Amino acid sequence: QVQLVESGGGLVQAGGSLRLSCAASGSIFSWHTMGWYRQAPGKPRELVADITGGGSTNYADSVKGRFTISRDNAKKTVNLQMNSLKPDDTAVYYCNARTYQENYWGQGTQVTVSS
Repeated sequence: QVQLVESGGGLVQAGGSLRLSCAASGSIFSWHTMGWYRQAPGKPRELVADITGGGSTNYADSVKGRFTISRDNAKKTVNLQMNSLKPDDTAVYYCNARTYQENYWGQGTQVTVSS
């Protein structure tokens, strides 16, 4: 059974930084693409960034240059370093692990950016 547990959310002022971490357990391997999504109130869930097992990354345009995703395949962790945070970044952030046949979600962690 796969479990994804997020940590690191919280309240920060605009311009500040946060680091989100996701620890995976169970049948998660290096061939799973790992990612972070977010959902703000009244809006659909959207991709923030993802990273393949080989280290290829993909970012939403709104976070390029501010956020950095990384993973440690041996430790089964994926991190999201968020810098220069804006109020528009306020959302629940979800960890995701997927292959063509599988799709797993964490329970989410709240990030609130005050102006």
